[in-house]
Amino acid sequence: MTRTPLRLAILEAERILAQAGVDSARTDAELLASYVLGVERSRLLLVPLVDPSVVDAYGKLVQRRAAREPLQHITGSAWLGSIPLVVGPGVFVPRPETDLLLEWGLSVAPEAPVVVDLCTGSGALALAFAHARPDAAVHAVELDRVALSWARRNADIRREAGDTPIRLHSGDVTDPKLLASMEGTVDLVLCNPPYVPDSTPVPPEVADHDPDIAVFGGADGLDIIKHVISCAARLLKPGGWVGIEHDDTQGSSVPELLAARRVLSEVEDHKDLAGRPRFATAQRGVR
Repeated sequence: MTRTPLRLAILEAERILAQAGVDSARTDAELLASYVLGVERSRLLLVPLVDPSVVDAYGKLVQRRAAREPLQHITGSAWLGSIPLVVGPGVFVPRPETDLLLEWGLSVAPEAPVVVDLCTGSGALALAFAHARPDAAVHAVELDRVALSWARRNADIRREAGDTPIRLHSGDVTDPKLLASMEGTVDLVLCNPPYVPDSTPVPPEVADHDPDIAVFGGADGLDIIKHVISCAARLLKPGGWVGIEHDDTQGSSVPELLAARRVLSEVEDHKDLAGRPRFATAQRGVR
């Protein structure tokens, strides 16, 4: 049995993925190798040779990725903050840039905060927050039934791992009575809503696999964001904060929408690691 140098297998995978238009070809080639071998990516150098069966299994996954199936669907997981989340067809795949919104939220939350994650999808923001802050009472809202089933699955996994349980709500952020019993009691509202303008070209991983309801937000991408702001203004207690992720074309429009609400102040937009506008924040005025 002839064994193959893992380095050569990864180089070939990188070539195939790059030819298929995958931007992160090298990274994805290494992550798929890590997944197949069951070792951390940083330890791949410690695996010089692999059996033909491993090369075959690896090649099949590389072909799936070359067909632009999301890496996270192939491996079955994505990360936000310091927790893995199970993801797959029918739910939005969390993106690394949302880590910045999470970090901001953790930085402004008081002791024993009441937190609401609107448009929770897989439960990513809510569960990552609850993991980092066991003292928090975290609520997560999702409209789509399929996404909510993924969020429940993730919530069960995190509870079994010892995290403080979150409370999931089936609800619509456009409903003016959403979470009516919590009005004026919330310390922090977080949201990664559908915000991509309808006419924006998106890569195959998004167009073919992320649900449209979780991606597109109307002609200017602001349809759902407007409702998120209204909901946050109702829910927040005086001194509470709201943070909303947005498209990089909305670095002015979302802060303007926040500033237009008289109860909100301290409006600020924040850039991602590439220097692009990524999320906006505001504080409810203290009476």
